[in-house]
Amino acid sequence: MARPTSRHSRPGRTLLVLLALILALGGTMFLQKAFTPKLGLDLAGGTTMTLLPVTLNNAPPPEEVLDRAVSIIRDRVNGTGISDAEVAKSGSNIVISIPGVGQSEALKLVSTTAEMRFRQVLAAEATQAPQDLATSAPTPTPSASASPTATPKSGKSGKSSQVSTPEPSTSPTGKALSSALTAPTPSASAEAPSVSASAEPSAAQSPQKQQKGQKATPKATPTGQPSTPPAQDPGINTQGIDPAVLAQFNKLDCAKKENRGQGVQDDPSKQYAACESDGSVKYVLDVAKVVGTDIDSASAGIPQGSVNWAVELNFKSKGAGEWAKLTTAAYNAQPPRNQVAVVLDGVVITAPNIEGPIPGGRAQITGNFDQVSATQLADQLKYGALPLKFNRGSIVTVSSTLGQDQLEGGLIAGLIGLVLVVVYAMLYYRGLGIVAVLSLFVATIITYTSVVVLGHNANFRLSLPHIIGLVVSIGITADSFIVYFERIRDEMKEGHRSLRAAVEVAWVRARRTILIADAVMFIAAVVLYFLAVGGVAGFAFAMGLTTLIDIVVVFLFTKPFIALLARMKFFAKGHPLSGLDAERMSEAHTSGRTTKPQEA
Repeated sequence: MARPTSRHSRPGRTLLVLLALILALGGTMFLQKAFTPKLGLDLAGGTTMTLLPVTLNNAPPPEEVLDRAVSIIRDRVNGTGISDAEVAKSGSNIVISIPGVGQSEALKLVSTTAEMRFRQVLAAEATQAPQDLATSAPTPTPSASASPTATPKSGKSGKSSQVSTPEPSTSPTGKALSSALTAPTPSASAEAPSVSASAEPSAAQSPQKQQKGQKATPKATPTGQPSTPPAQDPGINTQGIDPAVLAQFNKLDCAKKENRGQGVQDDPSKQYAACESDGSVKYVLDVAKVVGTDIDSASAGIPQGSVNWAVELNFKSKGAGEWAKLTTAAYNAQPPRNQVAVVLDGVVITAPNIEGPIPGGRAQITGNFDQVSATQLADQLKYGALPLKFNRGSIVTVSSTLGQDQLEGGLIAGLIGLVLVVVYAMLYYRGLGIVAVLSLFVATIITYTSVVVLGHNANFRLSLPHIIGLVVSIGITADSFIVYFERIRDEMKEGHRSLRAAVEVAWVRARRTILIADAVMFIAAVVLYFLAVGGVAGFAFAMGLTTLIDIVVVFLFTKPFIALLARMKFFAKGHPLSGLDAERMSEAHTSGRTTKPQEA
């Protein structure tokens, strides 16, 4: 085999890559001011809440329905399997335990059904403005960047309407105001929720095309107002409205918060009377043409060209077709039936005007979202709606089940194991033991920073099973450098190679063994992670994480560092304390000849 040249080994560059990785993790910690890992339920305590199912006839819910609710709630609070949250049945109730004290926002989310409906508006009426809302707004000023041009609709017999988007203004409460409340000066809050397609076609067409009866190119983004119904009069169009629903609509008083229907289990196959989330408008809504189960995925993020958070929706194939039909029907209808209401848990969160059919199976919900609220809504829609409505029962703060003593005991056990490995490496490998010690030290730094960063970005919380998984990683890392060290010795004894040559040749063979061993460990961790829940899944995650870290350490530190040591005379000439001396190299040589390490 040809002697390796410098082109085959650039240890300095490799070590710089490792340094950049450690600095990136450390920089993330400093930027986020996160210096300690988050602890799980058994080490830091948390909050426990009992959910009581509500059924139509107050009968116990079916077992399969309750199991489905448990599965959905578990996905919501512990969708990644690393937050150490626990969800369990207790009779007909569901008990949820979430690490950390003061988790009221998360606990509130798990009790909502998160059932989304898309319904066409049949009638709308502005209610009396709540006392905390302004009744006037400043006159908007035109702006090319914030206020798109009007999009006229033409070519429809007996109908000529125009939808314009005024410049957003801010009300004292940050809520959107209906044009009926701010007449004669229309204004909408920039924070008002809206629905749009994720891809917007051009908004302008030539006047000649519009005069020929063609519709203006549809824009996915609505008018910027969650609802712009005119003040209703006795001449409301009741065509197609169920009389019973109309009577309910006339009696509905949305000014009272208790009448807004939060958490109502509305029947998607029937018409429905509902309120705007702030109580400013009430609606008669048609049957739901698109429902939450038609949503394929939901994600939160900041759209390109925007500074506000939004929720992106992708519909399944059937849902995409129904969404296109619904927006087409609304586009071809007279106001207020040209609006589509987005109903979440019985409350209208937005009801935008539709300026054109929206094909493609994608939509976007924008509005008064921050990162937390947008992510929460996306998670609710992504993991599915609860099959039952729940009332919250007892909410208590619980102390840690293991406490500081058990945490310290686990850390001491890990430290003892680490010290034993270091002592063994130094006694058996002598100088090479320095590489083993430094490899473990680097692995510890990367593991700690990774755990801290994951804790503050993915809600990874350390529990006792996680700590056990991290302690096991000591053996995984030790196994990797032992394989490499022994391979180097074999090459020097059997191939009569110099240390520098043996380092390169041994690496080619040792890395295959290391990768296969780590692959088997990682596959086992992945299978265990997806098949288990709770603490077992946490153990699997920690084991998989440390297996990946072992590969990083061996490739980016152990191998290049040994390549640097091979250039030192202390190791190249086989000093008695190097672990590569002639006596040690000849112990297992079958011919009885002594092979002295050669200096490259």
